[in-house]
Amino acid sequence: MALINRHDRFVTGLALILWLLVLIPASYATTKITFWQGTVTHVTDGDTLWVRSSSGDVHKIRLDGIDAPEICQTYGPVSRNMLASSLMGKLVQVKVRRLDTYGRSLAHVELNGKDMGAWMVSQGAAWSYRYRRDPGPYAHQESQARSQRLGVFADAQAERPRDFRLRHGSCH
Repeated sequence: MALINRHDRFVTGLALILWLLVLIPASYATTKITFWQGTVTHVTDGDTLWVRSSSGDVHKIRLDGIDAPEICQTYGPVSRNMLASSLMGKLVQVKVRRLDTYGRSLAHVELNGKDMGAWMVSQGAAWSYRYRRDPGPYAHQESQARSQRLGVFADAQAERPRDFRLRHGSCH
């Protein structure tokens, strides 16, 4: 009798664990995309900015789909200044996809309908963010900037920010 109870408890526990394994990933996969407007109050680097929403809350935003040079990396200050001169004090539209591992909102940011991630890459101020073999969402803009030798792409030795971080760590 004790053997049956142990077996039943084991099967019930296993079923519960399997059910949780199905539910938990499903809840993480359903990311709620939010849209809102706000004013840019600060630009940290070429892919990170702070936006004050109409409620007065300030949000740290990382531009989705790009990887800009680190601020301590060659071309980092130029990249930051390009983004800052375009956005500081301006009303932007923000489409948050999710939070990244640093707690920043990963988002597309537009100024008057212009995708700022695409613009940064097209100016040679950032790379299209790659994942494994995927060239990223702005591969076309990067290819054009490379062929025109704009910004970071004028330097054949320019190091991707990800590689820079692996070798030197974060600037902060």
